[in-house]
This record gives sequence, structure tokens and C-alpha cells, in this order.
Amino acid sequence: MRIQVIQHVAFEGPAGIADWAKARGHAVSVTMAETAAFPDVSEYDLLVVMGGPMNVYEVDLFPWLSAEKAAVADAIDAGKGVFGVCLGAQLVADVLDGDVGRNDVPEIGWFPVELTGAGGVSPVFGALPARFLAGHWHMDTFAIPHSAVLTASSDACANQAFEYDNGRVVGVQFHLEWTRGVLAELIEHAGDDLAAGQWVQSTDMLLGPDAPFEDIHGVLAQLLDALQQRLQG
Repeated sequence: MRIQVIQHVAFEGPAGIADWAKARGHAVSVTMAETAAFPDVSEYDLLVVMGGPMNVYEVDLFPWLSAEKAAVADAIDAGKGVFGVCLGAQLVADVLDGDVGRNDVPEIGWFPVELTGAGGVSPVFGALPARFLAGHWHMDTFAIPHSAVLTASSDACANQAFEYDNGRVVGVQFHLEWTRGVLAELIEHAGDDLAAGQWVQSTDMLLGPDAPFEDIHGVLAQLLDALQQRLQG
């Protein structure tokens, strides 16, 4: 399978997603969004859209967001697989006419996510445990597009994941791809976000010895294996 990654900043790369792809023999190409030069849909089977510190509505500050949204729309319209993570999920929701705006509270740390009833019977999310721990780092959230289905929630953020077209297009607000090194870089570049709050954990909690990197990578593999089966089945 040919995987095309759209990356927004150097410190939020595909990490565990790239590790999963390498282990399964998939080819991975990475495009930096700021170049506004996105591959043709004929060049990949799965488009992965990563996170980033910008917001989907900040087109005046980041003009390339318009080209990126068009590239995501092209992938969806062409019948390609699409997997959006955090900002990436918000971009996919925006393209599918789901509003994106501030969540009630910032959510940063390791917090559990629960599948909805629809998520439990999804061809993709149904492969996951009904409840699992995930990484979170977001202030915004997406509304579920009218044509999509809510598949997961958390206590701090009702809309944690969605799918469109029976799991061909997937968006997750949470992070399963983090590695310890990637999270350390994220803290280095965006540590100002770690102001005290009910749903904001400290650096020590984020990077402590009990941080569940191995566990989230197991869930990530379940999700991506199921997505691959959906795309190739």
C-alpha cells in the first residue's frame, strides 16, 4: 500500500504510523503542507494527515491551508483512504462540512477514550477495545459532519473520532502515534500549552515511566490493520 503523509511541523511527524507501515512493507512519502505542493491522488492509496499547532480556520495566517483542504477533498472524492489525526481530523471534518472550533476545555495528557455504539460495530473502530488510553493535545474540536458517524468520545471532549463511507475515511482527535521522543519534542515546542487545568497533565505525567507508549502503539496497529483491510477488502 502506498501511504502519503501530510505533515504540518517538523515535531509532529508520523512516528508510530511510519513504524507500522515499515513493519508491513508499505511505502511512505511525506509532504510538508507549507509547500502547498500535494501529490496527485493517483500516487497513493491512503492519505494520512497529521497534527499541528495551527487551526483549520487560520487561512489568513497559513494560506496553504486552502490548498491542503482541496487536496484532502480530492482524496475523498477519488475514493482513497484518508486518516486524519488531531488537526488532520479537524481538516477532514471541515472538508466534509463539519464545524471546527474551541473545545470547552483544553485536553492535554493521557486520558481514556470510549467507543460509541456505532464505533463498536464499525469495520475499523470495532477492531479496538471498547475503552483504551490515548494521548491528547488539543484546544479545538470538530463537529461530526452530517454524512459521518461519531465513533469515540472522552470525558473532556465528546467528539473524539468519526468515520465516513463505512470507515474509508477516519478522523481521530487523539494520538496513538506518539513515541517518547516525539512527545518530548512536542513539549519542547509547545510547552506553553501546559497551563494548569482539570484536563491538562504535567510534563512529568506525560513522559513518566508509566507513560503508555507501548499500549497506544498496539491500539494504533489494530486501527490501521482494520483500515487497511477496509481499503483492500
